[in-house]
Amino acid sequence: MILEIIHVGSMQVNCYILAAAEDSKAIIIDPGDNEHKIMRVLNKHALTPAFVINTHGHYDHIGCDDKFGVPVFVHKEDAPLLIDPMLNLSGLYSQAVQVKSPIRMLEDNQIIELGEIQLKVLHVPGHTSGGIALLLKKPKDKIVFTGDTLFCQGVGRSDLSGGNESILMKSIKEKLLVLPDDTVIYPGHGASSTIGDEKRSNPYLM
Repeated sequence: MILEIIHVGSMQVNCYILAAAEDSKAIIIDPGDNEHKIMRVLNKHALTPAFVINTHGHYDHIGCDDKFGVPVFVHKEDAPLLIDPMLNLSGLYSQAVQVKSPIRMLEDNQIIELGEIQLKVLHVPGHTSGGIALLLKKPKDKIVFTGDTLFCQGVGRSDLSGGNESILMKSIKEKLLVLPDDTVIYPGHGASSTIGDEKRSNPYLM
């Protein structure tokens, strides 16, 4: 399995490239900026983009959604953010971003498949109303992409569009902290961690 992390944009978003093998189709998670850096990794492994998945709809995670000519998957509650610069915050902080690619709606517990890869959608509202985590089921398990919900030693902001602190904490406790302690978390920003480490030492979860 190929799992590459690319740090993109001024906010240093973690964009993830996921594929079963070299010379196959790939999933791009949160291509927020720097199309050339993403393309360099795709070309290195001879990968063809199949689709994009956004863990949520803020501009720093969606800025390059249209650059690959593929559909974009997002939770149905965050779909409006992809087309409204004020909702995705680009209208306030950056050049206006409006996704033109076909948008496919996701729901809680939905299974996304691409060849040997299988991801389970976990709806984790709180940072935005449609925030999701992506739990890898195949070809490996005990990996979860947490977007801006849970970080290494941190949690997502809840003061932006669609945010709610109590809902965020509920999402983390009920959807993420119930995973096995050795589950590796790959967040939307910053370093990776494990569920066990976050249970033991994340100051926001004490």
